[in-house]
Amino acid sequence: MGREIERKFLLRGDDWRARVTRTTLLRQGYLSTDPRREVRVRVADETEAFLTVKAKRPGPERAEFEYPIPVPDARELLAHCTGRLIEKRRHHLAVSAPGEWVVDEYTGVHTGLLVLEIEWTDAEDPSLALPPWAGDDVTGDRRYSNAALATEPADESAGQSA
Repeated sequence: MGREIERKFLLRGDDWRARVTRTTLLRQGYLSTDPRREVRVRVADETEAFLTVKAKRPGPERAEFEYPIPVPDARELLAHCTGRLIEKRRHHLAVSAPGEWVVDEYTGVHTGLLVLEIEWTDAEDPSLALPPWAGDDVTGDRRYSNAALATEPADESAGQSA
């Protein structure tokens, strides 16, 4: 079974930009945002696409199943998504700490929103030491979930970094 263990933080300043190793342009939408599960379709750099099912549960861990699909199929599925499409630049960071560190820089109606995501495959690192540019922990704040950003009216307070 796949799973995702993730924490989310707002950002302070631009010091994180010096750690960017690569950037991916993501376009995604939601076929379902049922309270118990989400079904997402995502196109990355117009060269690869994925269908993802996430089972919701409280806290930073949840079941996640992701499958590659043909890009033309993904484009067609995006046309059937609920709410608005999310477009963002995902900046992959070089950080000397466990986990995958990325910053999602949103465009469109959410321009200005920057969210640091740290994802672990086995278990969250209990000794997590955040850099000074990591701001408020918004892991459990629904306003910062991609499904909420796609389906709920834009919240001006959720569009600002710390």
